[in-house]
Amino acid sequence: MRTFDLITGESLFVKDLRVVRWEQYDLDRHLPFQAMWYSVPPGSESPLDTHPELELSIVVAGTAHVIAGGTEHEIRQGNAFLLSSTEHHVVQNRSADVELTIFSAYWMPLPEPVGTPAEAMAGHD
Repeated sequence: MRTFDLITGESLFVKDLRVVRWEQYDLDRHLPFQAMWYSVPPGSESPLDTHPELELSIVVAGTAHVIAGGTEHEIRQGNAFLLSSTEHHVVQNRSADVELTIFSAYWMPLPEPVGTPAEAMAGHD
């Protein structure tokens, strides 16, 4: 078993968000996804973001207000949200005194299936 510590992980900052990427743990060949923790200070928000990966996020501490696709969602501690590929989003921390911490796993979407072999051959005499 391995353990991973958010507090002692190597951090980088994006705006005022603390980001701890899991690449530092050398797991690329063992996991089918990438992962990170990020923390949003009270009264702050993430920059507007969009990316080709799907992203599954779990609120570890605090309450997230996620604006995605023109709709706002409140995600409380212990709950999760899934962002689709290329979906513009902002994560807000509206608390005056509680840091928002989120764990995110992200991966490239699988290609859309072309269809069954019979469907793929239809019309090809």
